[in-house]
Amino acid sequence: MIIHFRIIGALLIVLALSHVVFPRYFKWDKELKALSMINRQIMTIHTFFIALSVFLLGLLCLTSYNELTTTPFGKRISLGMGIFWSVRLFIQFFGYSSELWKGKRFETVIHILFSLLFGYMSVVFLATYFL
Repeated sequence: MIIHFRIIGALLIVLALSHVVFPRYFKWDKELKALSMINRQIMTIHTFFIALSVFLLGLLCLTSYNELTTTPFGKRISLGMGIFWSVRLFIQFFGYSSELWKGKRFETVIHILFSLLFGYMSVVFLATYFL
């Protein structure tokens, strides 16, 4: 299980760092212009804190995998992360319209990769708790 926590830790850190390109890639300077100042700031600030949380979860997986897999408290944290990523996997299919990726090669590849990532993390964290 330790190798899976190391892989997940590295992947979560990469995922967190990828948030840096969101504003430019999604053209937030143009797309969010129509929003009120509070809504623009909520988007950018929440994105920052999501990235920070994902980064810290990755760091936790890299530095505390023994505690996450062997202690009762660590297993409860793993359960929480398993639930979190399971809900995120559900949202991947039912929260986003398939119109955003169907028929678009790059977007379809990203959709599949993230579905696999969220599924992998869900299984590892839930298995850590239940096994």
